[in-house]
Amino acid sequence: MHPLIRWFHQLGSPPTFDRFAARWSPWGYGLGIVTMLYGAYGALWQVPADYQQGDAFRIFYIHVPAAWMSMAVFALMAVYAAIGLIWRIKLCEILAMACAPAGAGFTAVTLATGSIWGKPMWGTWWDWDPRLTTELILLFLYLGVIGLYAAIDDRRNAARAAGLLAIVGVALLPVIRWSVVWWNSLHQGQTIRLFGPSSMDASMLPPLVWMLVGTKLWFLGSLLARARADNLRREAGKDWVAKLAATGRAE
Repeated sequence: MHPLIRWFHQLGSPPTFDRFAARWSPWGYGLGIVTMLYGAYGALWQVPADYQQGDAFRIFYIHVPAAWMSMAVFALMAVYAAIGLIWRIKLCEILAMACAPAGAGFTAVTLATGSIWGKPMWGTWWDWDPRLTTELILLFLYLGVIGLYAAIDDRRNAARAAGLLAIVGVALLPVIRWSVVWWNSLHQGQTIRLFGPSSMDASMLPPLVWMLVGTKLWFLGSLLARARADNLRREAGKDWVAKLAATGRAE
């Protein structure tokens, strides 16, 4: 067996995953926070004000990374849930459920910053714009996954039921992505393009890149920490958990 494949198989073991998550989750948190602080510094003090929106545009550097993560985390949650349902891999069920709180947080930040940005741009805190409305539905889906997982006592049955909701809900993501194209929308069109020219000046992009990297690193730390906690709860009573508690390593 290839060493990398063997490592992935070993990572599925609860004790092995616990050691992995305990080692790397602080690094994800730490690097994520440092990277986001550096990006925020560039966004606030290094980038010039926008010629149309003035300084109000700077909330873009929080809004856009949060919006991208709100969709990316939901897609990742659906992938983990599908793997857990098809191959009955317990670790994937745990990781899928660990995605939901962080994803809900990113979605809430997206909606809040969008409203703050919309007030000076549109003259209102909220409009039933297709992009805003579908993002709000995404938040409800996240909350539905969290609520369903908490409502069922059996952890594996709960993860499968909530995972199924995540798999069904992933159909909303292309609607969010293309809503500004399909409908007449107040929301501005796509500013950043991975392929092709962007409508944003190149001098304004570096802080955004740092914020994008930082949010992903922070999410990785959050994912590992939450999954580790859920893993320990599920394995409570096992000898290896008792040994961790005895040595003071379990959190």
